[in-house]
Amino acid sequence: MRSPRSTSEASRPPLLRRLVRRVLAGTAVGALAGAVLAQTVSVAMPASEPAAAASSAVTVSGRGEFKDMRFTVSQTRNLASQALKVSWTGGTPTTVAGSQFNTDFVQLMQCWGDDDKSVPENPGPPRTQCQFGASPTTGRGSWPGNQYDDTRQVFYSAAPSRYGQDREYGAGMPFGRGEVPFKSVDGELITSDTQNNPLFSYNTTNEIGFGRTGSDGTGTEFFEAQTKNEAPHLGCGAPVKHPDGTVSGRSCWLVIVPQGHLNLDGEPYQDTTQVNAGSPVSSTNWRNRIAVKLDFNPVGVGCAMGAEERDTTGSELVSDAMNSWQAALCSTGTVYGYTTVGDPEARDRLADNGTTLVFSTRPVTGPTKPEDPLTYAPTALSGAVIGFSIERQPRSNAPADVKKRAGTRVESLDLTPRMVAKLLTESYRNSPWSAVRSEYVNGTSKLVAAKGYGWALNNPTGLVTDPEFVKRNPEFADLTVASNPSTDTDLITALGHTDAAAQVWDWVLSDHEARQFLAGVPDDWGMRVNPYFSTNADLNPNGVAFTPERDDFPKSDKWSVIPPGSEAEIPQTMTDFHPYVDDLHSGALRTRRADQLWKSNWDALATPPAWKSPGPQIAGQRFMLTVTDAASAARYGLQTARLRNAAGEFTAPSAGALAAAAAKAPVKDGVRRIDPAAKVKGAYPLAMVVYGAARPAKLTAEARKQYAALLTYAAAEGQSTGTAPGNLPAGYAPLPAAFRTEARKAVQELVSWKPAKGESGPEESAGSSGGTGEGTDGDGAGNDGGAAESGAGATGSAGSTGTGSTGATGATGGSAPGAESTPGAAPSGSAVPASGAGPVIGTGVQTLAGGITPGDPAAALRYAVPIGAGLGLLAAVAAPFVGGQRLPLRVKLPGGRTVTVLPRLTLPARLRALRLPGR
Repeated sequence: MRSPRSTSEASRPPLLRRLVRRVLAGTAVGALAGAVLAQTVSVAMPASEPAAAASSAVTVSGRGEFKDMRFTVSQTRNLASQALKVSWTGGTPTTVAGSQFNTDFVQLMQCWGDDDKSVPENPGPPRTQCQFGASPTTGRGSWPGNQYDDTRQVFYSAAPSRYGQDREYGAGMPFGRGEVPFKSVDGELITSDTQNNPLFSYNTTNEIGFGRTGSDGTGTEFFEAQTKNEAPHLGCGAPVKHPDGTVSGRSCWLVIVPQGHLNLDGEPYQDTTQVNAGSPVSSTNWRNRIAVKLDFNPVGVGCAMGAEERDTTGSELVSDAMNSWQAALCSTGTVYGYTTVGDPEARDRLADNGTTLVFSTRPVTGPTKPEDPLTYAPTALSGAVIGFSIERQPRSNAPADVKKRAGTRVESLDLTPRMVAKLLTESYRNSPWSAVRSEYVNGTSKLVAAKGYGWALNNPTGLVTDPEFVKRNPEFADLTVASNPSTDTDLITALGHTDAAAQVWDWVLSDHEARQFLAGVPDDWGMRVNPYFSTNADLNPNGVAFTPERDDFPKSDKWSVIPPGSEAEIPQTMTDFHPYVDDLHSGALRTRRADQLWKSNWDALATPPAWKSPGPQIAGQRFMLTVTDAASAARYGLQTARLRNAAGEFTAPSAGALAAAAAKAPVKDGVRRIDPAAKVKGAYPLAMVVYGAARPAKLTAEARKQYAALLTYAAAEGQSTGTAPGNLPAGYAPLPAAFRTEARKAVQELVSWKPAKGESGPEESAGSSGGTGEGTDGDGAGNDGGAAESGAGATGSAGSTGTGSTGATGATGGSAPGAESTPGAAPSGSAVPASGAGPVIGTGVQTLAGGITPGDPAAALRYAVPIGAGLGLLAAVAAPFVGGQRLPLRVKLPGGRTVTVLPRLTLPARLRALRLPGR
């Protein structure tokens, strides 16, 4: 029998062996758990909240008789070609004499140059360097100007000694020509006939000659800021290199000239039919000018010369966002080119060769192979809109309170699918211009229709006289519009095939009333569809049914006419009455400029002779409607119509309404295609999600890495709203959280793809990185980390959303939509990879890869490593006292996944054979 001591000693070897095993296992588990925690934090933890956006809006005060006026310019930094909202308070209501602006209005212009020191308390440019005075010289019968207040002419009549002859350019001064010269940025000087100068014209100038002050003393205008691309003679935004090597855009000025109630001689107007407010660039009016400096982004300056360029192409809906993101991604060492093409063409390119990243709202059709998959990463959330610029024109019998609002803008429209169908099908009486005419028969006026156009006789002349429209928009019962096809009879649409057009038609067809109208059933007031657009083949003159399941806006009506007395040689057609624009952006710009496009003027002297547009509509009488995208509408300050959704609500394309529509869209064939027929409360029916689509099997590892970096930024820091380069422009809604998760997964699939065994991927270009590494996922599902470009030597993990906290809709926290970020600052929590590094999402992985430095901002991620080490120590200490733990050990990750952090351990033979003395 053994002694108690011997028994105790005999039991020590197995205890020690178990102790060693558990300590080793606990230490390994703790270390790996700490690593997993660090990685989990980097993946799941959002980046720090973006700093509050600093607005660049400016408010300035008037002087002298205008000292009570306050003018606010909505944005003064990070400018491109866009509209600026200029509003004012404290003014005297505008008066009109006949058709001309009489007293108390506001004039706006864009100028270049340094401070002329003429107004010490308000620096501003010389008046010779301002784009103004390009009003028409003919056809001014209904024009609101008088040859003085909307030109550069400075002919004064009454008592110049009292109010002052122009000090330099008056006709009575030495060398005075009676008009103020214009000097361009390259030194060209125009001293005479400035109204017909070769540098800017009535069709291209951005000047606002007549800004109306309402009865409450307020007014608003949308001013088109022009870069050197639109106005080379001003040079705004031209690159300027500074001594420190930085480059900025040339600054310019917005100049505001308020006109009062005095004549140029300082006396009150004696004869209101002979208004003489005078040119704003005359010395007398110029002394009241208010200048606001405008800082432009450099035009034509992107990434450093010699940087590698990676092409992208596709949907115009992502155009404004890509323009912003491109500049922010320069630091990656890659230039991301972007070309807009028709959506079907872009998908065809991807299907044909797949060597580029394509932006699309719909999936690529056709079968895919397991070895050649398609990846779709949500990139932007926007939508198609009906943009408009409409000014109130009261009827002669309108109430007095309506007449007081003459010339002011209509802020809101409600449109149903059937109303839009009427516009798209050219069904209003005045759409096929002069197909229905008024003739006198036996002294009585009678409407007479051309052959085949009897259907139009009882149709409203246009939208404003449509009872259905007035029922939804009752203020138009007291308003009128000029009678011609360029106003309320049609929508300005883009030529070509687009997903935006398809979404509009899908919305139209989602409505029973609209489908019935297209089939030939009259509306409740008797209006009928233009038969050329009827879906009933028996009614359609073409003998076949019109097909509205389409992605374009055809001009199906074959009407043509040579107007009587025009002496024209070529007939006008429907594309003369309603010309196409090149794209959605052009539609928004034309609408902002009120460029009616209608080719109504026969130019016999042109080569060859042709019909031409008369130019923009007259101030106070504008009525423009267009199909465009939300970003272009926001860029040019257009109002957007509220559209009736399938739930019966009228919704505008706000960020919340876009997100509501997208949230309920199911994923099919890799993308979320928003169905306008879905009855979703609060949803905007023309919302659209843009995806970055790629075929990894057709891309080199370097290309996959670079495209992943772009998609990573777009789905993270690129969703922070603002106006600085890299921000998400107005007109987009930040991607909801679920979409960002999908983007991270797509990025991971892109960078971790590798050819199947026995196959090879695309040949790598010289200097590109090699193949990919693989991460481990315990359940075999797609992982959230571990993929790496081995040639780059950097982890290609999906990271955090990187744009702040998530709100109720899952959208990015931080800046509110439309807010402006601090100029020149990188987006908060920037996740742009360094050149040569693998793609990351969010700052977490980037910081982990680069190491924590004293300058790094405080973040929860920095605690992951010490917490992991602590867990390791705790596990090592606790392991000997915890029994029953089985290996392998798995840890749950966010989203319900698990990952194996410790496989089943087999100790080395020498440890398994460990024996203590006496064993």
